[in-house]
Amino acid sequence: MQNIKLCSHVGSDSILHLDIPVGIVSGDIEIEISIKPINPSQRDWMPGFFEEVIGGWAGEPLERPEQGEFETRETLF
Repeated sequence: MQNIKLCSHVGSDSILHLDIPVGIVSGDIEIEISIKPINPSQRDWMPGFFEEVIGGWAGEPLERPEQGEFETRETLF
């Protein structure tokens, strides 16, 4: 038995389209489907992910070197 978990989008026609390769060339299979609406704030991020990552650079300060002179290009139009 193989379990596949995925998130998909249902269009305005309220029809869910699934194309799932199962690795079986020919034969009968049994399929179980559970439908659970997803709250946009529950997108499978680890709890506390954003609090720990955003602004979390702990290394030496990043510096942007001088960019030099821009080359002059021909006008296209």
